[in-house]
Amino acid sequence: MVVFAPGIALAQGLSDGDFNLIGTNLQKRANGVLTLMAYSVVPDLTSSSLSISNAATDNPGVVMSQLGGGFTWSKGLPLYLEGAIAYSRYDPSFVASNGSESRRVPAKWNTVSATGGIGWDFPLTENKELVFRPIFNFSLGYVASDLSVARFAVARQAQRELAFLDNGSLSAYGLGGAVMLDWEHYRQSHEVDIELRYTNIYLHSFGGSSDAVQGSATAQTANLYARWRAPTGLQALDRPVRYVLELSHSHYFGNQAGVLGFNYLTSLGVGLELDTSAHEIFVTRARAVVRYVFGNNVSGVSLGLAASF
Repeated sequence: MVVFAPGIALAQGLSDGDFNLIGTNLQKRANGVLTLMAYSVVPDLTSSSLSISNAATDNPGVVMSQLGGGFTWSKGLPLYLEGAIAYSRYDPSFVASNGSESRRVPAKWNTVSATGGIGWDFPLTENKELVFRPIFNFSLGYVASDLSVARFAVARQAQRELAFLDNGSLSAYGLGGAVMLDWEHYRQSHEVDIELRYTNIYLHSFGGSSDAVQGSATAQTANLYARWRAPTGLQALDRPVRYVLELSHSHYFGNQAGVLGFNYLTSLGVGLELDTSAHEIFVTRARAVVRYVFGNNVSGVSLGLAASF
């Protein structure tokens, strides 16, 4: 399943006329790439590791990976900070024709993005277990196109489009914010974390190697995350070993809705957690969680690693 997929075709060796790109609107393609970037700039467990294959070629059409986290500075200073870095690759194909022949050549668009967030916790209960958290988010992304174009015979009007497809680049910035309800209920026998979050970040391109490619997209995601942790009865590193149960559900709106064939993803996870706080090391807890992810027309399994500091 690959989206945004017109393409270019190899024109080398064909002599019966110049080749023009068919059905190619790089404005729409640029919007499409930023829409994919929208999945990466939102801190979201369910889409933090995602690979969608092209059934026709058995090659990845979309690959996404994200590493991020967030924390409140302290109870006395309820400043919330979060950050994430992400990588994604999108493999569209473009077609060109001279009227009698056409061939298909794949392109690879690689995206790297970073997102930061600054928020403040407003307690809603006396024990401060439940807080309301508004967050200001900012993002920066970079798209690079990798296409080995060698001596293509194309018409002049296609040159600006090929300029981007052949080793072109595009930068993007994002501004927006999020609101979150966060409940942290920690007891000796168990620990519960529940977060309800809505994020809206507007992405717009700037700069780039070709004025043929400018785009924009809006990242809108509503997410519910819940985690239960409790001792297993086993000991390791002088501390109890905990089992972990997770649930995450994300619903995508705006430009993201349906663009990859789904408008929601749900993740169910189970794992183990080691408490290393009894020893003088930087990490206080380490977790390994196996997750089953499913949504409209998509399902899969992943292994997640996490750490607390």
